[in-house]
Amino acid sequence: MNMPVLPSTRPIVALIAGPTASGKSALALELAEQANGTIINADSAQVYRDLRVMTARPSSREEARVPHRLFGNVDGADAGYSAARWAAEARVAIDDTVAEGRLPILVGGTGMYLRTLLEGIAPVPAIDPDVRAAVRALTVEAAYIALTQEDPAAAQRLARADAQRIARALEVVRSTGRPLREWQAAREGGIGDEIDLRPVILLPPRPWLSERIDARFAAMLEAGREEVAALLAREDLPADAPIRRAIGVPEVAGWLSGSLSRAEAVAAGALATRRYAKRQYTWLRHQMPAGWVRVEAIEAQQRYAATKLQF
Repeated sequence: MNMPVLPSTRPIVALIAGPTASGKSALALELAEQANGTIINADSAQVYRDLRVMTARPSSREEARVPHRLFGNVDGADAGYSAARWAAEARVAIDDTVAEGRLPILVGGTGMYLRTLLEGIAPVPAIDPDVRAAVRALTVEAAYIALTQEDPAAAQRLARADAQRIARALEVVRSTGRPLREWQAAREGGIGDEIDLRPVILLPPRPWLSERIDARFAAMLEAGREEVAALLAREDLPADAPIRRAIGVPEVAGWLSGSLSRAEAVAAGALATRRYAKRQYTWLRHQMPAGWVRVEAIEAQQRYAATKLQF
């Protein structure tokens, strides 16, 4: 006898992911207005309040149309903001949105943020400071050679020039005695099983995306110049603050200092953005679950809110 399928009692959460400039924000705004939604940021650059224009954060006018959460909520001098902190804040934002009777709509292209929220975080103990200092003092080549001996599986997965991930894998195995992959297999705290996720990944044609990126970066340069100048003028901004490495900031800083012409800054910033979008595109296409809807045709994006999700 066939048993009836009961509706899920888990809260519905929409997710619109995609590379930068793929149209996520516009689609999220359309969906939020149709479905009484609240837009929750899942972009690692758009959390910083210092850079609205340079990170293509929603405008004040757009934010006034529907509730937005976790946009511009982090000070640029906060060098310790992480995927784990974002995931904890996103979980609260989702719970609050559901309690308000609204639809949570996650929007962004930062894969590590999304994975941490849905799958949880590896419970790696605090790294011994002496171990970390010793590892970080190594050259990339020396660290990679050491990793081939102490965690050969990790070394095989990583590119020899990937300094950050090589150092992380090496310090974890030295400090804990266990490879990072073992810790990652024991992820905890994810909400993937607690929600009814309705995801879509926007993967528009690459030529279209590149043209859009180039045009957008050129258009944002003048307003972005003021933002970057104000950011760099802050005396409390650490030299290693992640916000200094945000796409476009080094290029505009070069223009401000005179080391780059305006045309060179536009070209360099657009190139950096295209390279970032390419990495996002590849990661989202191959690392997200196969069952997630992938929308490649531009015209399909406009139909998505009305046809792919039924709220």
